[in-house]
Amino acid sequence: MAYDESGRAARCRIVTALLAVALIVLVGANLCIGSVLVPADHIPGILSGGAANSMESQVIWEIRLPRVLSAVLLGGALSLSGFLLQTFFNNPIADPFILGVSSGAKFVVALTMIVLLGANQAMSSPAMVAAAFLGSLITIGFVLLIARRISSMAMLIVAGVMVGYICSAATNFLIAFADDQSIVNLHNWSLGSFSGSSWDDVAVIAVVVITVSACVFAISKPLSAFQLGEAYAKSVGVNVARFRVVLVLLASMLSACVTAFAGPVSFVGIAVPHLVKSALKSSKPIRVIPACFLGGAIFCAGCDLIARTLFSPVELSISAVTAIFGAPVVIALMLKKRVR
Repeated sequence: MAYDESGRAARCRIVTALLAVALIVLVGANLCIGSVLVPADHIPGILSGGAANSMESQVIWEIRLPRVLSAVLLGGALSLSGFLLQTFFNNPIADPFILGVSSGAKFVVALTMIVLLGANQAMSSPAMVAAAFLGSLITIGFVLLIARRISSMAMLIVAGVMVGYICSAATNFLIAFADDQSIVNLHNWSLGSFSGSSWDDVAVIAVVVITVSACVFAISKPLSAFQLGEAYAKSVGVNVARFRVVLVLLASMLSACVTAFAGPVSFVGIAVPHLVKSALKSSKPIRVIPACFLGGAIFCAGCDLIARTLFSPVELSISAVTAIFGAPVVIALMLKKRVR
């Protein structure tokens, strides 16, 4: 038993290290590849401040680097949010997009932006996060109310999907009848995209995502007990009622940050946690959480690279690409569950 545990621990360290290396390589690819090709050997000099006035430097510092950092941070946040919701609902296909949490956040952000622009006020990045967080909490609260009335987890997922459709329809109505061009441009954001990220956005994203992710890692021990059932968690001293609230708040904040800056991004929260757990051969939160963040960062950075280069100069929405790679994982999970 001790040997098996040490073997699993060694495997987890190797997989996590490989994920970190893959992320570094993928970030470099995102910086090099695009309408303006930047040689890989130019990147270290540009990042260190050399050739500050060159076109390559401006492309890297003003466009590509903020964008890839946003994709990395938000991808990791979305993956962690999915992992928390799957643990909370004890359902392998729970994630912010499926449960309608992202759509609820999108609706409140759009509504808040319309109100502020109607009063000739701009919407700041912290205000977007706050609005998205409120929308996430309202939506997940509604899903929890439904969960109390039905015992089937499959019906809960269906209810979450319906809530998501309702919120998306309401958002589309807001966008369709808006006169301001800034509101009309919400249509592109509502499809999901990391484009247009600025350094101010990256700063807010980094503060929120890193802080909340650190909190998620800090609760890995009680989270491990919670995975074994509420009765076991209570027996080892976990205040289950309070802990459930903490899980909802952390998952909602991570999902809200993603929706505020990138719009709704599909399937990342479902696919990545399962792929990571399969690679690690472990579901222990203290091992899964770091790898899950790295896996989500890799997934979104890779999909964003495809989205902006595959049919350049036409750019695909990020959700279109993540669905192509994420949906087969969900189908495989459902088939596996059916076989069992």
